Amino acid sequence: MRDTQPTAVAPAHALCDGVVLLHGIGVGSWTLKKLDRALQRRGFATLNLDYSSRKKPLEALAEEIHPPIAAFAEQCGGAIHFVAHSMGGLLTRVYLSRRRPARLGRVVMLGTPNGGSEVADLLKDLSIYRAVFGPAGLQLSTTQDPVLADLPLPDYAIGVIAGCRTIAPIASALVLPRPNDGRVSVASTKLAGIADHTIVKASHTRLPRHNVAIGQTIAFLHDGRFSSA
Repeated sequence: MRDTQPTAVAPAHALCDGVVLLHGIGVGSWTLKKLDRALQRRGFATLNLDYSSRKKPLEALAEEIHPPIAAFAEQCGGAIHFVAHSMGGLLTRVYLSRRRPARLGRVVMLGTPNGGSEVADLLKDLSIYRAVFGPAGLQLSTTQDPVLADLPLPDYAIGVIAGCRTIAPIASALVLPRPNDGRVSVASTKLAGIADHTIVKASHTRLPRHNVAIGQTIAFLHDGRFSSA
């Protein structure tokens, strides 16, 4: 999927909370459209960004997304939350370590490989992987990149949603520890200092469109914890 330039959805009104949505590597904001619409229906302003996920390392991507996020924050009178899928969660952590909004709210990560990706370990030396996923793809290894290794423990509320279903169970079993979502193991999604963690019966690509994951995202943004129902 071709990366495009950042685009914004205008806030519903000036006093509402805002949510920045960040997609994973090699895809685009279209993967978060269902989640985006659900957040708007619940009264959140949204900024569903496209960014050059395959062309720059995480630290450069953090600078790329800053201008639209800063402009969005000025339009919203409430807290600025972040909801991110896959590598978007790592980008969120890098961004917040450098450009933290004054009214930072909560962060939800869906299928983010906080401990690195065994799939990246397997493929990182292949020229086709490097060509398709670029510098950021090399930072997804379980051998932690210095940019990620130097990140401080979060002092803001993070909720992590992991998937435990895959459409290729044999392949994922050969590469990934169980349980996993076909791309990222449940164990790898965990991060010290997070506020809550939950598991949804969804594959990696399905997570942002899964009704339970969407409901849990909204619950965490509202309450700082996932629903037990």
